[in-house]
Amino acid sequence: MSRTNFDQLLQAGCHFGHLKRKWNPAMAPYIYTERNGIHIIDLHKTVAKIDEAADALKQIAKSGKKILFVGTKKQTKDVIAEKATSVNMPYVIERWPGGMLTNFPTIRKAVKKMANIDKLMADGTFSNLSKRELLQVTRQRAKLEKNLGSIADLTRLPSALFVVDVLKEQIAVREANRLGIPVFGIVDTNSEPKNIDFIIPANDDAKDSVEVILNACCTAIAEGIEERKVEKADEKAAEAQDEAEAEEAKPKRAARKARKEEDAAEAAAPAEEEAPAAE
Repeated sequence: MSRTNFDQLLQAGCHFGHLKRKWNPAMAPYIYTERNGIHIIDLHKTVAKIDEAADALKQIAKSGKKILFVGTKKQTKDVIAEKATSVNMPYVIERWPGGMLTNFPTIRKAVKKMANIDKLMADGTFSNLSKRELLQVTRQRAKLEKNLGSIADLTRLPSALFVVDVLKEQIAVREANRLGIPVFGIVDTNSEPKNIDFIIPANDDAKDSVEVILNACCTAIAEGIEERKVEKADEKAAEAQDEAEAEEAKPKRAARKARKEEDAAEAAAPAEEEAPAAE
């Protein structure tokens, strides 16, 4: 069963592409027609592509890996933050920090710096600072929080990138391509789909369009996370059962061992008695 349908996408305005003169010819397979100088996206293909992307995202989440959501457009960043947070995934909705993936250790240092500032504030180390110095530290902390606060829990490179508007976020896409990280992207008619591993052809400007696609994808991610929890619980239960069975088997093994020792002792006893008679 599809995670979305034609009517949902149509109502959300996912079919509206860009002006015909701004199109990228590589998007021709996903364009249904042109109306009033605007390209119309084939939503039947969008439905199929959303299902394909959602299944792949579910498997990534099921394996316990992180998916980084990226989208810095003003009209969609609140939706991205809300949906990513709902499945406990990192996201970037402010300016993309250049080298965030290709120079990840440096980004981690900045995140650790933010954590150190919090620690020093909590233990009262900064209480002796002047107002000016304290203000500088506070501003620095606020800047780090704004740009990197949403990736504070990202301790290693993400296993996938979900990008809203691959044209605007092309630096992020290039970094992911360079590192071999699969890219899921909402691709409009003016974008280049060549470097996107999972293409979702749809309007990437409208809030409703982005929201309906993210709903489907994040639901799949949540399913993957839940299945992982169930599998872990089953594994723990199986381990506990094996341990219990092993504990139950210990007395039986001890009894068998004792019986074998008794039998061996009984078998050896006649031989010892016969030895003097033979002399």
